[in-house]
Amino acid sequence: MDGSNLGDREAAARAYEARIEALEGKLRALSTGTAEPAAAPERTPWRILAERWGLLIAWAALILLVGAFKPDQMFSWNSYASMFGSNAMIVVLTLALMIPLTAGDFDLSVASTMGLASMLIAVLSVQMGMSVWGAAVFAILVGGMIGAVNAVFILYFGIHSLIVTLGVGYAVNGVILWVGNSNTIAGVAMELINAVILTRFLGVPLSFWYAAVLAVAVWWVFQHTALGRRLLFVGRGREVARLSGVNVDRMRTGALVASGAIAAFAGVLYTGMRGAADPTSALAFLLPAFAAAFLGSTTLYPGRFNAPGAFVAVFFLSTGIMGLNFLGADSFVQNLFYGGGLVLAVSISQLIRGRRPMDCRALGAARRQSSAATLGLGLDFARARGLGFSSAAGASAGSASAGLAAFDLPLPGFRRTRMWLASSISSSNAPVRRMASESLEEP
Repeated sequence: MDGSNLGDREAAARAYEARIEALEGKLRALSTGTAEPAAAPERTPWRILAERWGLLIAWAALILLVGAFKPDQMFSWNSYASMFGSNAMIVVLTLALMIPLTAGDFDLSVASTMGLASMLIAVLSVQMGMSVWGAAVFAILVGGMIGAVNAVFILYFGIHSLIVTLGVGYAVNGVILWVGNSNTIAGVAMELINAVILTRFLGVPLSFWYAAVLAVAVWWVFQHTALGRRLLFVGRGREVARLSGVNVDRMRTGALVASGAIAAFAGVLYTGMRGAADPTSALAFLLPAFAAAFLGSTTLYPGRFNAPGAFVAVFFLSTGIMGLNFLGADSFVQNLFYGGGLVLAVSISQLIRGRRPMDCRALGAARRQSSAATLGLGLDFARARGLGFSSAAGASAGSASAGLAAFDLPLPGFRRTRMWLASSISSSNAPVRRMASESLEEP
């Protein structure tokens, strides 16, 4: 019996060795077909500071510029206190949008979810006699369900998130019209209005502080927890994240559900600010949320979506709108400002990430480099799991790279293991290169 078990183990070891040799051959073939990457331009200290703090500097310059023409209004604290309170739900909506964007998915249904939450609170509390707080909790749960519906169609059916969330958003708009009978519903309980806009702390409505606390919580999750790092890892390379043991589908589902629930919370704030709900006004906040999310990715933590940057971006854009109103600009300028801000923010974000248009040959080389990096990572996982292959894989990876970059990856069922990825293989592929620089922490 022992001889039979020993023979089985030897046969299994030979099978593993054959598979690893085949992977080594593919890695060498892919590595041979890649060109030497160009050296990345050196980033000077002033450029790093400009990228990190540029939006805050621009915000201060905007205040001074408009204040030179309208000092009484622009330098009045009451103007900013009102602006901070009235734009808090845009901050929350931007944070809701930012979470799936970090995972590589778009959610165009967040504004519709906010509108449905607002309408549900008004209908349940005003027309059906439910407690306003019970209606708010129910609305947030419905928002999470909308996110789950998005996740089912995106992940199970493999449909692109843009198409799914656009369709779901229009469907939710129809539900809003049906639930509210296409009418504006007023008379929301004063409890909610007091808790959102009338009660102030340091002269600023409580809605601002709710948004600030949520922004700090989202920042902490992304910056200091394994959950946030894994979500960032998924957004930058799903296949490599899957190889590292991250449950990519679960992370994307959680991001979409969280987006729906937070968007519904924005609807709670929106209802408390207005004391009523109407079927169409929430849709106007989708463009400002997108503009703030992408503009925020250019500051504080340049090159990735981040909560502090989104927080600053919302109020930078709001300050611009407020200044234009003080200067007597027509109402259509608001759409021009938000639309132009979105295009400008995406352009700056692309420049910061170092992406440039590629011709067909460069695109093919980038794909081969990404595949080579993925295969190299797969070989390292085989070695970490004790599959018994020789060090030739490390040599084949080293032959295509001048150096190795280290980063930690959690292996399910195994202790934390130091992994190595040939950084030069992917040095012209910015997403893979950035993944190598991020450290994933154990929960």
